[in-house]
Amino acid sequence: MKLKKQVTVCGGAIFCVAVFSLYLMLDRVQHDPARRQSSQISVLQNRIEQLEQLLEENHQIISHIKDSVLELTDTGAISPSGHLPFRSANGSWVLPFDGRPTFLSVKPLDCQFALGRRSQTDLQMLDVYSLLSFDNVDGGVWKQGFEITYEPNEWDDEPLQVFVVPHSHNDPGWIKTFDKYYNDQTQHIFNNLVVKLAEDPRRKFIWSEISFFAKWWESADVHKQEAMRKLILSGQLEMVTGGWVMTDEANAHYSAMIDQLIEGHQWLEKNLGVSPHSGWAVDPFGHSATMPYLLKRANMSSMLIQRVHYSIKKHFAATRSLEFMWRQAWDIESGTDMFCHMMPFYSYDVPHTCGPDPKICCQFDFKRLPGSRVNCPWKVPPRAITDANVAERAGVLLDQYRKKSKLFRSKVLLVPLGDDFRYDKALEWDQQYFNYQKLFDYMNSHPEMHVKAQFATLTDYFNAVYKAKGVAPGTRPPDYPVLSGDFFTYADREDHYWSGYYTSRPFYKNMDRVLESHLRGAEILYSLAVAHARRAGLEGRYPVSDYYLLTDARRNIGLFQHHDAITGTAKEAVVIDYGNRFLNKMIINAAHFLVIKNKDIYRFYQTEPFLETVRNSLDFSKSNTIFFLLLRYLVLFNPVEQERLCVVTMLVNSARVRVLTEDGQTLPVQLSAQWVSAASFMARLPALGLAVFHLYDSADSPITLRSDTLLRIPGQGQSIRGWDPLPVRSQTVDSIRRKDDPQEVRVQIQFLTYGTRPSKDKSGAYLFLPDGNAKVVSGTPVVRVVEGPLFSEVVAHYQHFQQTVRVHNVPGIDGLSLDITSMVDMRDQNNKELAMRLVTDIQSGDTFYTDLNGFQIQPRRYFQKLPLQANFYPMPAMAYIQDSRYRLTLHTAQALGVSSLASGQLEVILDRRLMQDDNRGLGQGLKDNKRTANRFRLLLERRSNSGKPGDSRPVSFPSLLSHMTSTILNHEVLALPVLPRKHGVPPMHTFAPLAGTLPCDFHLLNLRSIQSRDAHFPSPYTALLLHRLGLDCGLEAQNPGFNCTTTQGQLSISGLFRGLDLQLLQPMSLSLMHSQPPLSNDSSVNLEPMEISAYKLKLC
Repeated sequence: MKLKKQVTVCGGAIFCVAVFSLYLMLDRVQHDPARRQSSQISVLQNRIEQLEQLLEENHQIISHIKDSVLELTDTGAISPSGHLPFRSANGSWVLPFDGRPTFLSVKPLDCQFALGRRSQTDLQMLDVYSLLSFDNVDGGVWKQGFEITYEPNEWDDEPLQVFVVPHSHNDPGWIKTFDKYYNDQTQHIFNNLVVKLAEDPRRKFIWSEISFFAKWWESADVHKQEAMRKLILSGQLEMVTGGWVMTDEANAHYSAMIDQLIEGHQWLEKNLGVSPHSGWAVDPFGHSATMPYLLKRANMSSMLIQRVHYSIKKHFAATRSLEFMWRQAWDIESGTDMFCHMMPFYSYDVPHTCGPDPKICCQFDFKRLPGSRVNCPWKVPPRAITDANVAERAGVLLDQYRKKSKLFRSKVLLVPLGDDFRYDKALEWDQQYFNYQKLFDYMNSHPEMHVKAQFATLTDYFNAVYKAKGVAPGTRPPDYPVLSGDFFTYADREDHYWSGYYTSRPFYKNMDRVLESHLRGAEILYSLAVAHARRAGLEGRYPVSDYYLLTDARRNIGLFQHHDAITGTAKEAVVIDYGNRFLNKMIINAAHFLVIKNKDIYRFYQTEPFLETVRNSLDFSKSNTIFFLLLRYLVLFNPVEQERLCVVTMLVNSARVRVLTEDGQTLPVQLSAQWVSAASFMARLPALGLAVFHLYDSADSPITLRSDTLLRIPGQGQSIRGWDPLPVRSQTVDSIRRKDDPQEVRVQIQFLTYGTRPSKDKSGAYLFLPDGNAKVVSGTPVVRVVEGPLFSEVVAHYQHFQQTVRVHNVPGIDGLSLDITSMVDMRDQNNKELAMRLVTDIQSGDTFYTDLNGFQIQPRRYFQKLPLQANFYPMPAMAYIQDSRYRLTLHTAQALGVSSLASGQLEVILDRRLMQDDNRGLGQGLKDNKRTANRFRLLLERRSNSGKPGDSRPVSFPSLLSHMTSTILNHEVLALPVLPRKHGVPPMHTFAPLAGTLPCDFHLLNLRSIQSRDAHFPSPYTALLLHRLGLDCGLEAQNPGFNCTTTQGQLSISGLFRGLDLQLLQPMSLSLMHSQPPLSNDSSVNLEPMEISAYKLKLC
């Protein structure tokens, strides 16, 4: 206090002296006779010049006064107890402690899950891979299998039951756009279906993609709708899976997979009142263990998959293991078991579904009758069934049925009957159903054939299996195997591994992840805004009708989860169409209502938005948004469920920027030189909340600190400002050393390129067929080194990419990992794939770990017996290697392909530019590349003395720090500048929705407003989706920068949301179609590790 008084007195005295000096100088000019001139004009000119000089002197005096005062006030700034960054003795920047103590407290019982014993499974996919030789021996008519034989009397005691399931696989965008497919083909399938199924009650059909079905329903008249509803309720038409799309299972994030499933199921519930029982996935390019868990949580009992490596299919067929209970590797008992049917042959088309011989099966695809535009490649066409040939034809077909049935453990057989966009012509409905019915009638009327054949739905088949085995639906039949693991990487023939699509079109993979985060943010803010508006009686003022925009955004992002969209395997025009569909206009309206301090003055005007959104330079946008400083306010949204301490960067039009918190505290600002100034400041943001900051143009002060920059140009001298801020030994990362660890770990980043094969089959959108090992990128980059108090970075500029490695000097999560961005532009390359390889001295051997859909970790093994491309796997969120001392995790903000080709290495494919088609139906290469930012976090963790990596276990978990790192990477802070207003900005305040701290092993997946009958308005109910994370506690814990505790899975919902009362708490199935009895409002919910649960809430 005494110092402040002294500073004030000294500053005031200096100011008075300066003003008095100015007065004397002005007076001297007026009375100096030596300066008088004979001409009045000359006198005036001289006086103007002297005044200009004096004004300049005065400006210098004022500047000196200001500097003197600031020097006096800065005497305490270099103290660790002050509020400004300071340099330590070694020259590095140190941030002062922000005065908020934080702690990490994980209960020991919450660590036991990762260490506990797992239930035994009969088939563990890593073991299966170790067992198989992958030799691809010619199997005869079943090229990828073996000869199947049987005894004619095998069905004498128990006849063969054959269930023929007609279907049509409709891609919501692939060669054509969604709308063009609908207009050209899909709408005709539905129009024919309504008529043709009604002609005979024995006819059945299944449908999967609700996005197409909803579009038809909305345009159909009442009579067609009623006819369709009657077919569904009678069981002739079954909705299978019922998602908005048939989702990709490699690149899609589990939150987006859940969202599109909810969207499809909510549509079915609202419009038809039906719920799916069985999953149907015939076309995703490989299958994830996440999918059976999601379907199980949505109350489904059975599922079907198709695209599995041909050698695995052969092995499972030989051991009659094509039907199994699919169990999560982390399941302690059997609660996650899902009955799964794996189709045994090459494809889901008719030639590969009736039996092992496609030449014969094609003869029973009656769309290919002579005269059709589609024929049989085996040169033997189908023949229409007549009284004269029905006996012979039925015998030939039954032989195929019997041979196929020998691959399964029951005498119930599934025979799909369909292909892509089938049944769009009325003629095909007649051809298939009339001819097959004649075959069925003949078989069923001849007891000596010991067969009962019929049209069926998928659930009809599964129910028949359960009945034959004497178990309830979804229950494990006796002697059926239990499997854990996944089915990546898929190969359909030879060494053609579908690992290319893990990276294809990374621009759109990145855009998808950003928009998924924005959609989740919009869901949460909208639900909270509507609840608070209801409580305040302001529903009439708040734009509740924005709900239809939220529905539109859900559906468009859901559409992109389709297995030809996020995969990057659609035509160029289709990809552009997907991009144009992304709309999200919700966040600014909800944030506007929530940050207004006095809700009584809140008004919403559609033509006068209160906020705007800022697009970041690392975002998918083409241009950056510059923030013009003129007494501007900035609202920051934290979409993470924990308090967040982070660095926020804004591009500003002035280097003289000052940042104030809501309560007027000035924050340190780091200025970085770009084409415009980039102002970075450290912000502490409430969980799921909105914080208000004030930015304005102000004179420089010690609290605004410029970065030190060094530019290194190959072959030229160094341009340097000040001193060399960060001594750089190489162009990229060379090693990592944690502050608390004297040991330095070698972590080198290399860049490499793969070519494609010179002849025959080549890499394309689906396939990765390299021409050998990767080649190191040559050339020395231009390197820019930046150092400042909040972050330091090294940027290496190569010909086709630049890499930025940034270290955040911030306490907590943000400062515990390296922030890496690879900006790639391959538009002038031909048949090249760019890879980033991490080379370390971690002794990882042949084992590495990748995530499945951001939900769980799957151990992998590098197999030398497999080609290079077979050892790449999807990496939607993270991959890591480890030994007994360290774990190195590469977190990613977009799905990419990853491998570990040698001990201590991780390698990720960044982008692919390929000039040709790979003969999988797309008909083009990958030539529409865009300049793309691939964003990563590199986290090095030290294993505690008591911890063991457990590489031999079929299960692994990220640490708590790793989970949080992934969360902040995939849910960036969203900046919402307040737009200037004529009458000024009304008072705003921070919006902190959570009354307490959520346990830090809980992830709030969504807070989603539930639909009502009116498409423009939500119901009074909200869905709360929670995921309890599985943790590896064997890695040394770090302070996360916020209060972090665990509660053994207990959470009280009633006290969770500040300012809102809980009037309903009801457990629901994952897709919100099935409910359990409501809990008392003051009940706590309990989640087991890895469990995802949904609850219906009523908040007001």
